[in-house]
Amino acid sequence: MEENISAQAVATSKSEKNVDSTLLIFESVMKDYHTEGEAVHALNDVSLRIARGQFAAIIGPSGCGKSTLLNLAGAMDFPTRGQVLLDGVATGSLNEAELTNLRRTKVGFIFQSFQLLHTLSAVENVEVPLLLAGRRNPRAHALDRLAAVGLRDLAQRMPHQLSGGQMQRVAIARALVHSPRILLADEPTGNLDSATGALILELLRQICDHQNTAVLIATHSAEAAAVADLVIQMRDGRIVAS
Repeated sequence: MEENISAQAVATSKSEKNVDSTLLIFESVMKDYHTEGEAVHALNDVSLRIARGQFAAIIGPSGCGKSTLLNLAGAMDFPTRGQVLLDGVATGSLNEAELTNLRRTKVGFIFQSFQLLHTLSAVENVEVPLLLAGRRNPRAHALDRLAAVGLRDLAQRMPHQLSGGQMQRVAIARALVHSPRILLADEPTGNLDSATGALILELLRQICDHQNTAVLIATHSAEAAAVADLVIQMRDGRIVAS
């Protein structure tokens, strides 16, 4: 049985790790979209806190607000009311240049469909964020990240020469290449078989534990929820408790 809870009673935590080191804060966040003149409440009075080094899983049915929450967490969208703070900064207060810098330095994005550039090799895909940021020695950094996800020997392969799990690991390496504070993953195991999905979850868990990187994933996967420190259950744009 699920029931709505107050905005302040935000989620069910499996761990108290790093609770004094908050990285991401949602404060009474509302997000409305307008369709044919009617307001749709994608998020409705959502409050939550994610700490550094914490693995959080957002679970719930399709259309419950999971992806909207991720977009706001990564400063790809902004609240209608309330505020989102990332590393102490309200995302809605930043100009476009500041937002670009925030996304490039503090946020890593991982997508269900991988979103690799199919005309580039694995290592070139990982290099892209570094080239955009003007980093020195991008190839060396990209190779280091591929090695960290176990793909150093496949650096020159094109995406079509990789399995689904390998493509997702390239996507993770790309998301990690600038050492972000938080990784945001939208259904990262959705296009993978169960065994490969388990390996991806284990990799994300290791990144969280060893690099003190916060991980926030939107998922339908019970396996993902099982490895998380914090389970955020959503329904109809609200956080709910079981």
